[in-house]
Amino acid sequence: MKVIGIVGMPGSGKGEFSSVAEEQNIPVVVMGDAIRKEVSRQGLPPTDDSMGKVAKTLRNEFGMAAIAHACIPLIEEQADKENKVILVDGIRGDAEVREFMEHFPGFVLIFIDAPLEIRFKRLSERGRSDDLKNIEELIIRDERECSFGLLKAIKMATIIISNKGSREDFRQEVYSCLNGLSETT
Repeated sequence: MKVIGIVGMPGSGKGEFSSVAEEQNIPVVVMGDAIRKEVSRQGLPPTDDSMGKVAKTLRNEFGMAAIAHACIPLIEEQADKENKVILVDGIRGDAEVREFMEHFPGFVLIFIDAPLEIRFKRLSERGRSDDLKNIEELIIRDERECSFGLLKAIKMATIIISNKGSREDFRQEVYSCLNGLSETT
């Protein structure tokens, strides 16, 4: 089994990458879903602010790899179904990368790179409750994500995919990347 993680700034294309993986029947474990679940459990509104506060609280209580640790059983469950490749979407810090590397030998980290303006446009158009209203909100969100060790995680990536062109160009690059990684399992 090969576990692949994707990392990138908010709006860089992690969700689109996951969609391509799912189209190839690769199971996807979304780390943000663990946070959304906790937001819901606490009865908080599903906003960017709530997501950020809950993520910070979980990391303060259980360590910077808390979200990764919560996702490991979900990944192992997919492995029990004899999946050869499993994707982890939404890594936010270097502690999470180290946690996955420790649990899954051969773990591969892919960084999706996209400029701020393109990321803002995507985030303001995707139709989620935690969408942003202005670019200043994205800058604040970027700073929050970086406080979790996002920049350190990005530096740990072994594969970089640029996502500043068309959606179709990006999807094609993701297909190629996943096909290449699937062939090495």
